[in-house]
Amino acid sequence: MAQKKIGKQTFQFSSVPVVTSWASVVGPKEGQGPLGDKYDLVLTDSLAGEKTWEKAEQKMMQYSMELALEKQELLPKDLDLYLAGDLLNQIISANFTARFLNTPFLGLYGACSTLAQGLCVAGILLEGGFAEKIGVSASSHHDTAERQFRTPTELGDQRPMTAQWTVTGSASFLVERIGTGIMLTHATIGKINDLGVSNTQDLGSAMAPAALDTIKTHLEDLGRSEDDYDLIVTGDLGFLGSNILKELLQQNDISPKKINDCGIMVYSPSQDTHAGGSGCGCSAVVLAAHLIERLRKGLDQRILFVGTGALLSQISAFQGESIPCIAHAVVLEARGEVK
Repeated sequence: MAQKKIGKQTFQFSSVPVVTSWASVVGPKEGQGPLGDKYDLVLTDSLAGEKTWEKAEQKMMQYSMELALEKQELLPKDLDLYLAGDLLNQIISANFTARFLNTPFLGLYGACSTLAQGLCVAGILLEGGFAEKIGVSASSHHDTAERQFRTPTELGDQRPMTAQWTVTGSASFLVERIGTGIMLTHATIGKINDLGVSNTQDLGSAMAPAALDTIKTHLEDLGRSEDDYDLIVTGDLGFLGSNILKELLQQNDISPKKINDCGIMVYSPSQDTHAGGSGCGCSAVVLAAHLIERLRKGLDQRILFVGTGALLSQISAFQGESIPCIAHAVVLEARGEVK
């Protein structure tokens, strides 16, 4: 019997790893949003002084990890492992960042759930005694994602109102087995949900059932209710997907009153992002700049952070495949010290 596993899909970390440091880097549009003054660094242009958007995205990821380490007066060589991923083919932003950091590296891909996936894996590795310090990063860039998954922004294609705006941003977290910080107490690993949605311009609708499945399973595994959390925050369902999730929760006798979404929080309505924000960087920067700070300041005591991901590729989309989706969840609790 798996001693650390509770119920169907949830792991409990008895050693309670802690998130000791975090940092966020975003583009100019994100800096103009409601969380603009909370990011560690806001770029003045989306190229970040580089020749390509892809190089700019890699630079954001590297900056965010270096900033997170700097806050703890650490260097990349102090990491036992680096876990990172992004939306680009072969996760090139993560690969090239790991090249610069020159630390043991595991690349991750969970689409927009990558940050939550990384925190899950970090917790498991620390709980097992395989590492002392792990860096976790995720990034996305509006222009790199548009070029890869849809059409180059230069074409000026009309976006439907169901479409979301990929966040230009990256955030990194330092998770340690011993230290003072935000406690990582549980992880619920998601399952693939695919209800046949194939519209790549409506990912919120595709991902909502996966979010429901993970939230419901998590609560059942731990014998908890939504009232045991100050917030239950999804990664990037946006306005449309979040409304669908709330309806699904009510159908399953779960109150949606604690639900919010990073894709809703990252931009203001006046920024005309249609259905809200998305991308690996969306949940990552909102967690680093806003949610985890609420825990640090004692404004919240316990948050269920649910990263959502649409696991499509441009090839599968062109071939008419439906979109398999997933959601991973971690429980983050207010500041504590683990010795």
